[in-house]
Amino acid sequence: MMNDTTVLVTGGARGIGRAVCEAFGRAGARVAVGYTSRPDAAEAVVAAVTAAGGQAFAAGGDVADRAAAESLVAGVVGRWGRIDVLVNNAGITRDTLLLRMKDEDWTRVLDVNLSGAFYCCRAAARPMLKQRFGRIVNVSSIAGLGGNAGQANYSAAKAGLIGLTRTIARELAGRGITCNAVAPGWIETDMTAGMDERLVAGVRERVPVGRLGTPEDVAAAVVFLASQAAGYITGQVLAVDGGLGMGL
Repeated sequence: MMNDTTVLVTGGARGIGRAVCEAFGRAGARVAVGYTSRPDAAEAVVAAVTAAGGQAFAAGGDVADRAAAESLVAGVVGRWGRIDVLVNNAGITRDTLLLRMKDEDWTRVLDVNLSGAFYCCRAAARPMLKQRFGRIVNVSSIAGLGGNAGQANYSAAKAGLIGLTRTIARELAGRGITCNAVAPGWIETDMTAGMDERLVAGVRERVPVGRLGTPEDVAAAVVFLASQAAGYITGQVLAVDGGLGMGL
């Protein structure tokens, strides 16, 4: 159980982020549900976390803005006195082929998916260092391991997130802070719901376990890496992809 554990999950209002918040709630944690533009969805997650046995509040802010990211972390510390776990899940996609990709599509995806994680990690590291304890889990992607056509911006950001993870792990391990990443494969969320079913079926056929992943599959891995049981694990990338990325 995580009754005395305080958690900030960025991008916590939907999809994988929501599942992560609810999983921490079931473990009894206190959860700050980070969101950018959907306060109603974030409040619904707060209600779900509370119903599951945890405590929660909605924390708005665009992590791509340094001041906003720092404010998110400060809000958790101000409310609960510490921050034990940071989950960098906030992310967006603006997919298109390289030659069609606009500068603003490249920049915005890097700003949210990579710079936002950096800002939050840097802000959270300060109280974690004082505590001499912390868990940072970054949500990367198998696209960051092997690339993906039409996702030059997203793949670059997620690959950068892996490098950031391993560097932070080396820098902070001596003070009781671990930093790991999960790399989801094809996960059934609202981002994939609108895709052509033939494309989805083709992907499903390539997954060794025979199905797409669920947000709960990813959440279970995140909660494990944030737990006391994972205290000797740092700088690692755990692929949650049903075996799809084997050999990458």
